[in-house]
Amino acid sequence: MKTFKRTAMIALAFALCFALTASSTERINWYFSKPGGNARPTVLDGKYNEILDKNGALYLAPEGEKKIYLTFDAGYANENVDKIIETLKAHSVPATFFILPGIIKNSPETVKKMIDYGFTVGNHSTHHKDISKITDAASLKAELEGVEQKYRDFSGRELSRFFRPPEGAFSVKTLEMCRELGYIPVFWSYAYADWDNARQPDAAKAKEQLLDAAHDGMILLLHPTSATNALILDEVITALKERGYTFGSLEELAPVT
Repeated sequence: MKTFKRTAMIALAFALCFALTASSTERINWYFSKPGGNARPTVLDGKYNEILDKNGALYLAPEGEKKIYLTFDAGYANENVDKIIETLKAHSVPATFFILPGIIKNSPETVKKMIDYGFTVGNHSTHHKDISKITDAASLKAELEGVEQKYRDFSGRELSRFFRPPEGAFSVKTLEMCRELGYIPVFWSYAYADWDNARQPDAAKAKEQLLDAAHDGMILLLHPTSATNALILDEVITALKERGYTFGSLEELAPVT
């Protein structure tokens, strides 16, 4: 009987170990609540906050200060990207641009402008693939170092250690590997459907939506290729400043090189 119980306990331990391992590699798709009225949202229904915080991920800055952190996913460049860069410069507003290798190759002058204007340049991966499917640190490191090397060859500088997982897809294992490799995953507390150049949102509605969603500690994700964003960003920044908001850089939340 004792032997049976011991065997059963061992089997249960292995089952639990397997379950934990399996769940740690399960794909998690980023989402957030939309309370509006300038209220702070919750992300992933609050289910992963402890894990996100433990592994140093950024997604919502601390409460108590009317500060917004602008981030842009810039896989490629068009005229709208340059307009947005000039708008940010005119307002002396910091921002982070998460880039892919293609923008370095095809639009080096745009990347140079990001650098010259003092914006933070972050890592959006080499191939823009589902990072949650990567389960070993060496493969994730290679995926991130690909764009780092292109940036280094182009600029003579090191890409920052901020990393925006493509499409916000990740796993618990992803977060753990990022921490082990010294990367800081950056998610967001608000974004809207601005990425499809053929189906751009109405400018007036987009402006109203962004102003209503603004909140203390907001990490905002925008796509700089968006014609709507290029059109309204000046007005949005001006209106937010009038409402008492300031703008911060990610380095304020987690200093990195």
